[in-house]
Amino acid sequence: MAEKDLENKKPLNEVFSELDEIIGNMETEDSLEKTFEMYKKGVTLLKEASDSIDKIEKQVKVLDEDGILS
Repeated sequence: MAEKDLENKKPLNEVFSELDEIIGNMETEDSLEKTFEMYKKGVTLLKEASDSIDKIEKQVKVLDEDGILS
């Protein structure tokens, strides 16, 4: 994924808040179709969160001895 794409992503705390909301809505939804749509949105958000976490992990790995990103 391009660096620019990751910069346009939502902050992780927003993604996790949205996921919490989706989970709460899924627990009370009776319609299988609506629940499946929420599930698909949740999977998309999880992928977005995973991509952001991967980017952060890569940045941490390149920290030099002084704690400055290379």
